[in-house]
Amino acid sequence: MKALFQGVVLEQLIYPFPSFDQEERESVKMMIDSVRRFAQQHVDSARIDTEGQIPEAVLKEMKDMGLFGMLVPPDFGGIGLSTSAFSRVIEEVAFHDASLAVTLGAHQALGLRALLQFGSEAQKKRYLPRLATGEWVAAFALTEPSAGSDASAILTRADLALDGETYVLNGVKSWVTNGGFADVFTVFARTDRGTPGHRPQITPFIVDKTAGILCGRQEKKLGIRGASTTDIILDDVSVRASNVLGNVGRGFKVAMEVLNAGRLSLASGCLGSCKRLIRLTSERAQERHAFGRRIAEFELIKEKIAWMMGETWALESMTYLTAGLVDAHVSDYSLESAICKIFGSETLWRIASEALQVAGGAGYMASLPFERMLRDARVNSIFEGTNEILRLYIAQSGMQAPARAMSEVNHAIRQPIKGFGLLSTFAVQKVRSSFGRKRLGRVHPLLAHEAEKFDSFSAELAKLVEQTIRSHGKELKERQLLQRRLANMAIDLYALAACLYRTTRDIERFGEQGAALALSLTHAFSQDAERRLTHNLVGMNKNRDTDDMNIAAQALAAGKYPFDVI
Repeated sequence: MKALFQGVVLEQLIYPFPSFDQEERESVKMMIDSVRRFAQQHVDSARIDTEGQIPEAVLKEMKDMGLFGMLVPPDFGGIGLSTSAFSRVIEEVAFHDASLAVTLGAHQALGLRALLQFGSEAQKKRYLPRLATGEWVAAFALTEPSAGSDASAILTRADLALDGETYVLNGVKSWVTNGGFADVFTVFARTDRGTPGHRPQITPFIVDKTAGILCGRQEKKLGIRGASTTDIILDDVSVRASNVLGNVGRGFKVAMEVLNAGRLSLASGCLGSCKRLIRLTSERAQERHAFGRRIAEFELIKEKIAWMMGETWALESMTYLTAGLVDAHVSDYSLESAICKIFGSETLWRIASEALQVAGGAGYMASLPFERMLRDARVNSIFEGTNEILRLYIAQSGMQAPARAMSEVNHAIRQPIKGFGLLSTFAVQKVRSSFGRKRLGRVHPLLAHEAEKFDSFSAELAKLVEQTIRSHGKELKERQLLQRRLANMAIDLYALAACLYRTTRDIERFGEQGAALALSLTHAFSQDAERRLTHNLVGMNKNRDTDDMNIAAQALAAGKYPFDVI
């Protein structure tokens, strides 16, 4: 995605669209079938929601099925699934219950992920076998009362003791998923002296609960009530220096890498919930009657279901494209996972709302699952990085390379003889990105119109990035609304590319007839994406941003809505 901000598509990374090999497909199908039978027989989501916890018997069965060790390599007692396979199983779990999916995701995609990626061999041997079986449960402790999306603001300290072999941790971590029953925590703490003006030195530690971690009360939540959410308190907790994950002071990198995986897992869970809501909505539309007809026969209802299908198709396509990138060992998938998280959480929220609308008054009642699923969906745009922060991250990360290139060119202009080679290279790149080169050259001819739209909008994105950097310079960091528009364009372009290549794969496999529904879904999504892309493109130069800032300033100064008709 970063290359797209310069008008370049690395087509070799996304074509062919990733697929499971036959052996993995069969093993994943078996796991999915097991999850489905287990959920149908033993998972009572209404009870979990009412009681605010997952029954021990349900957790035990999940552990016995190997669900707590899906990502752990077989050498350490796990199953060793690929990211794509793990995503598919998480999707299936979320289809049945969001709290179960959040619990599993917090354990594997977050809690033990740093250990998998950055742990020493000795650390892995000590912890992974018990984490794989679920004998121990893992949790991820980064957020604090005063440090949410801004991880650099954490206050928890880890001070090296006089013996040089022990750290003493003090602080509070907030909203820790699995916090109430986790045995092992990945805790991030400051190991610097807190010098003003300097970026804090953050270090991750593996901390056993038995070291003295105290858990706060279970939080009462709007949704995902079965998932355990607590504060944890570290009061002079001693941890061996050998429990540092990776290198001292490199915790920010570790946290970001872990969150990349967590966001992709979250998107997979959102996908499963979207599919469940489509099924529930279809069933309800067939059951409800109005004016002597099933409401499923009315255009307004059909339009809602068609929209749900198109957005879910796009979410599924981008989620498994990204999982395929991870399995192909692409080193940086941070933008792609952020895009999946944003698109997945917002798509699920809108689908949950529309599903309840189709269900009517009955959908508002607790006797049907619609209201619970709406509540469960709300948190996804908040945790693992708010969608607002992630949009800024996408825009700023995407603009780094173009800004750097432009800076080098400006320097070369001031030294024309020395900079001739750089200027020539830059000129060639500009020519290539400006004239007629297809960015999606391997898309099937049946999708030529959509591919042309992609090419056109991706070229516009690259132009806008350059114009925006030139126009706003260092002030751009404060122009968050412009950044959001650029990020929104990137999100829709990534989704569209995923749909185009997935549909191309299906046409090549099954022919035009066999891929008819995939073609229809991609056509439909493309039209919606085109409208949004046009809106954001126009909004870069024609908007109400100044009015909005003035209105907000007055509202904040007054602290209220200042008008009254009396």
